[in-house]
Amino acid sequence: MKTSWKTTTLGIIGALTLLLGEVRAAFDSDETTQPSVENIIAALSIFGLGATARDNNVTSEDVRAK
Repeated sequence: MKTSWKTTTLGIIGALTLLLGEVRAAFDSDETTQPSVENIIAALSIFGLGATARDNNVTSEDVRAK
């Protein structure tokens, strides 16, 4: 069975790019910086899209879609 590893990988990379900045803001020593809820939601959305999207070369039958 083929998987959509390319879109999943890009979704993970995109999400981590946003989340790592927010983790840094949450754990730095400056109390004035706060993590952005909007960026966290955007990161989760990017991850969700990457995890559920299908690569162009993967057919419906390959992923057992109905």
